[in-house]
Amino acid sequence: MSSKVVLWDFDGTLAWRDGLWRSALSAALDSLEPGHGIDPSRLRGRLSDGFPWHEPDRPHPELSDPDRWWARIEARLARAFEEVGYRSPRSLELAHHARHAFLAPASYQVFGDTIPTLNRIATHGWRHAIVSNHVPELEDIVEGVGLREHFEVVVSSALVGYEKPHPAIFHHALALCGRPECVWMVGDNPVADVRGSESLGIRAILVRRDGDALRKSPDLVGAGDMILAEDGS
Repeated sequence: MSSKVVLWDFDGTLAWRDGLWRSALSAALDSLEPGHGIDPSRLRGRLSDGFPWHEPDRPHPELSDPDRWWARIEARLARAFEEVGYRSPRSLELAHHARHAFLAPASYQVFGDTIPTLNRIATHGWRHAIVSNHVPELEDIVEGVGLREHFEVVVSSALVGYEKPHPAIFHHALALCGRPECVWMVGDNPVADVRGSESLGIRAILVRRDGDALRKSPDLVGAGDMILAEDGS
């Protein structure tokens, strides 16, 4: 087994969901409250706290069960609906619907350079794993968008109980990968992905956005070039 592994973030790196949680809330309103008249801009910023990844220094092993994780998150989503005028129990019904809207694989799109880059790097002996601050059903989403076959391991913070940049989630992923000797991290968050992995001595590449990082690329093609060039592949 190759001892070379690339760890990949998911949202914003391999694929994207337009609007993320805000669009899931809008989808719930459109479905259950047709003609609601709430502009999506009113939902912007209402979910800027209350999720586990907003407090990455705080472990949450008590939420590693999917039902407990979603109970916490649906309560937070319900509060967002209450802030735009919906009272309980309707706010809870909307939150539950938003949950399922967020999980729909059809709402995600894979970047055009994702699969070619994964395949290219794999031909040089690299294995792939996903490490993401995400929902318990991340692996199902990865399967639904047609990417699961490319990854040996899919690690979601919701099931591990730690959020990037906490070192524990990286250690967990590396253990599942057999503690490889050569590791890279590729992601679109300069703190969660880059600083978190570099604090453990893992080389990292910031992709698809500007930010404070030693290595940056506007796309995955450039990230693949860096990985293969630095390791002489």
